[in-house]
Amino acid sequence: MSDRDVGAAEATTGSVDDDNPPVRRVSDWDADRLAALAADHETPLYVQDLDRVRENCERLLAAFPDADVRYAVKAHTGRAVLEAVRDAGLDAECASAGEVDRALAAGFDGSRLHYTAVNPPARDLDYVADVAEAEPELTVTAGAVDTLDRLAERGYDGRVCVRVNPGVGAGHHEKVTTGGAAKFGIPYDRAAAAVRAATERFDVVGIHAHAGSGIDPDQLDSHRELVARMGELARELIDPSGDTDPSDNDPSGDGADADPVDLEYVDVGGGFGVPYEEDAPPLDLPAVAAATREAVAPLPEGVDLAIEPGRYVVADAGVLLTRVNTVKPTPDETVVGVDAGMTDLLRPAMYDAYHPIRNLGGGREPDGGDAPPVAEREATPVTVAGPICETGDTLGTNRALADPNRGDLLAVGVAGAYGYEMASQYNSRPRPAEVALDDGTATIARRREDLSDLTVAERHPEPDGGDRPEAER
Repeated sequence: MSDRDVGAAEATTGSVDDDNPPVRRVSDWDADRLAALAADHETPLYVQDLDRVRENCERLLAAFPDADVRYAVKAHTGRAVLEAVRDAGLDAECASAGEVDRALAAGFDGSRLHYTAVNPPARDLDYVADVAEAEPELTVTAGAVDTLDRLAERGYDGRVCVRVNPGVGAGHHEKVTTGGAAKFGIPYDRAAAAVRAATERFDVVGIHAHAGSGIDPDQLDSHRELVARMGELARELIDPSGDTDPSDNDPSGDGADADPVDLEYVDVGGGFGVPYEEDAPPLDLPAVAAATREAVAPLPEGVDLAIEPGRYVVADAGVLLTRVNTVKPTPDETVVGVDAGMTDLLRPAMYDAYHPIRNLGGGREPDGGDAPPVAEREATPVTVAGPICETGDTLGTNRALADPNRGDLLAVGVAGAYGYEMASQYNSRPRPAEVALDDGTATIARRREDLSDLTVAERHPEPDGGDRPEAER
């Protein structure tokens, strides 16, 4: 960790275990090890450090010792990561049937599975209803009365959590600010009535809300407001005759006359941010935890707090390695072409997201000689652009990198969350490989796709067991 990063950590967290710092910067990765991995496995290459995943889980459990901590699987679904999270003691929060299937394959049982879909397709509900027959402790979160009806139509009468729209949102981009978007959850003023009605058909065990993804320190007031509203709703549901005004969230007017709802937990989502820019301070997680407990309190005895971090668990545990193939000076800027692009890391193109980029060197001079070590090169402002036929296919603009040469290896930092998960085959580009580091040992977590993988879904089995292309059908 650089002196600047140490100072930022000390300023925001006070006493921090040196072996478990609050954030891992791209400058903290061992350059020689990354270069060796790129040489062994080629580029583009994702590297995910399972030890760092476990450290992030430990920090969350320490900050929220009395809460049910659930990993938002969509941040990174790789089997190695899921198994590390499972062993660390976190549950799995799944946004699709596919994520439920992955979590089951990684060893999570039903008591540790939470299916939290938005407008779930019929085949997803069919699958989850079937899983629940074998895993009756699985919990399904529904964000619409219509979804509850569809569950009942499938004969499901098990554990249900009702997702609420608290009217409060936050996040790093408008596209991931969920708390105030109509797409997510039952409106707050209708939630109590919906929960009470659901108890007639299901085992209602919780209420849920989520402000958004990538919440930074400046947005914690929104997080606290969401948590406070969910605490008020929980208290009104559990004790309808209490001091809470039922008209605030019970338009049916049956507040004091309603039966208490026996909730197990109040889930206030996740969205804890991580610093992407090099000089941004890490999130003060203990302070966030204290503010969360204060805002939700007092919950009735026997009702737990639940959180659903995803990005915080895996983001700084991953880097994307990419090789420089073109250096093109122009009158306006120098464009550094690399072999990774928006098909490998979509976040910069989709969200205008910033990822730190570090030049690890190893390239050649234009005359064919070895380029000098990066420490001996001057920093040059460049645009790092990928190979996709889109103007938006850039990993960074106006970045001061050690003067790049063809063949240099670049490390794109904080790429462990929503990196590989959002990768695609656009432009008919195979998806990259991923290596998992476990106590220093590297294993292939996901193999590199090749050109034959691009047409697998277009081939159909012949009666003799062979395949034929779609065009010949």
